[in-house]
Amino acid sequence: MRQKNNKLAVFCNIALCVALSITDAKALETDSEQPITIDSNTATYDDKTATSIYTGNVVSIQGSIHVTSDQLVVYFKDGDAEKLVFTGKKAKFSQTPSVGAKDITGEALTGEYYPKKNLLVLIDEATVWQGAGSYASQIIKYDSKNSVVKAGEKTSDSKVHVVLQPKNKAPAKPTP
Repeated sequence: MRQKNNKLAVFCNIALCVALSITDAKALETDSEQPITIDSNTATYDDKTATSIYTGNVVSIQGSIHVTSDQLVVYFKDGDAEKLVFTGKKAKFSQTPSVGAKDITGEALTGEYYPKKNLLVLIDEATVWQGAGSYASQIIKYDSKNSVVKAGEKTSDSKVHVVLQPKNKAPAKPTP
């Protein structure tokens, strides 16, 4: 009974966080320490499977990490959010890696976020951008704590497309 009440308390805690709607973006170092807030059109919690399902205009925030999707399924383990699965026409995310840095953004048909591991896995039609550069592949793993992007798999049929833009140079000064 205690475990059931704990799961219900976690669900209610998430609902309370959604109601309070924290909008302060935190720096990367503290993202994993922040609560996960979720806004959606509908929410369902299933105690037997320890899952919550959110549908319709889903917005999830943890610190500076923002994710939008059509649907989100949260899998709980011992009362903690263990895995979040985002799906949609294209689920999209952004994160501010450090104060003053350009945001890292991405999209995919499916995203899996593991909060305790600071790991976001983008699957199917995945693309990640920072500034003018981009990575595209069927699978991209993003370490949100260290801002490390790994694209593709170690198979012969895995392909990664990378675009590296040159830095803008200052215009040349005219000679007198």
